[in-house]
Amino acid sequence: MCQSESMLALRRGVQSAVFRLGRVPEYHQTDNSTAATHDLRTGKRGFNEEYVALMDHLGMKPRTTAIGKKEQNGDVEAANGALKRRLEQHLLLRDSRDFDCVEAWEGWVQDVLAQSNQLRTKRVGEELAVMRPLSVERLREYREIDVPVTSWSTIRVKHNAYSVPSRLCGEWLRVRLYEDRLEVYHGGTHQLGIPRLCGRNGHRINYRHIIGSLVRKPGAFARYRYREELFPTLTFRRAYDVLAESLRGWEADVEYLRILHLAARTLESEVEVALELLLAEGTVPLADHVRPLVAPSTPQVPELAVPAVDLAAYDALFEPELLLQVPA
Repeated sequence: MCQSESMLALRRGVQSAVFRLGRVPEYHQTDNSTAATHDLRTGKRGFNEEYVALMDHLGMKPRTTAIGKKEQNGDVEAANGALKRRLEQHLLLRDSRDFDCVEAWEGWVQDVLAQSNQLRTKRVGEELAVMRPLSVERLREYREIDVPVTSWSTIRVKHNAYSVPSRLCGEWLRVRLYEDRLEVYHGGTHQLGIPRLCGRNGHRINYRHIIGSLVRKPGAFARYRYREELFPTLTFRRAYDVLAESLRGWEADVEYLRILHLAARTLESEVEVALELLLAEGTVPLADHVRPLVAPSTPQVPELAVPAVDLAAYDALFEPELLLQVPA
């Protein structure tokens, strides 16, 4: 699965195919996508350096279809259409389009492909017989970039903003940019993974990353650029609205940040339930009212009677007559 026609997606797809086959064809033919080609002043399309490097590494010759001549990849385009119809039919038979995770969906797609490819086993074998064996290592399927952490505990990667733990403010991080995710490192140590955003000027803010600094500086909450991301559910938004109606502006901000800090340190779901109870009762959801409702109960330690220890059996082990009876 890929999110765009990027070079990372193309590299992952090509390598997945050839490493699964274990052999390499002579040519790799692509359309004139910007991942593989770029405009030249002559009006023709030239290959991007990164794409050429991938082809050189795998030992394939790159070539493209003519501009505006998609029928030159007709076999591939027709196969794509057939695949989409096949997947649709299997989804209808499955009676559900829900999957537990992306990996489960990809595994299901591979099963469908394996069934359809059984009819092509003989022809694929003929092709593999004349292909060159694959003899190189797999190239990494990510890029590395170094980015600074702003005072708002965010980083900017490919025109999108992501939050990171506030303890990293002012530091430089190394980000491994995959097609579908970001892996963040500091000093060689992995810090977190973040799903990658598509497009530009998006943001992915986790309130748990920044709540620690906001609690210490509650005045920043009112002008925080991504403030709407600090309401994880509608219940939290309703609670803040009630606080804003009942208290002065800065007092409402302080109370809400304390509640959000409690959610970050405990369980968000339990804090949400506590807020729902207080709102249903018509009680202003102050942090001091929420905290007792989510405080862990004190475990009851049972009183156990300690039995008296009889050492006579232990002393009997040292009796001479017993030692003589022990086999050598």
